[in-house]
Amino acid sequence: MQRRINPRDAKRMMQRMGMNMEGVDDVEEVIIRTPSKEIVIEGPEVAIVQMQGQKIFQVAGGNVTERAPQRKTAASPAATISEEDVQLVAGQTGKSVDAARKALIECEGDLAKAILLLQS
Repeated sequence: MQRRINPRDAKRMMQRMGMNMEGVDDVEEVIIRTPSKEIVIEGPEVAIVQMQGQKIFQVAGGNVTERAPQRKTAASPAATISEEDVQLVAGQTGKSVDAARKALIECEGDLAKAILLLQS
């Protein structure tokens, strides 16, 4: 015969083992996104368990559906790169303005990455 542990004793045991668990209130939905699909869980119960510096999210219940991934449409990368950044990268690397602009677009506007890319 199994002995049941009351919730207070269970919490005490978890704390002795360095574990902490807390619920997340008012969760409306959880979305798990992969490259090929999204799993949507509506109205779940969510708990966060902390153990040895790691957070574990436990999702239970709810209505589960799958759908195609919804991609966010962003402005073109060239539109977000300033001419000042292009000039800076070109000046630092000795490359042409066009090469600097292409490197910044490829590196999503990250100046340091663009400079390193052109220097290698």
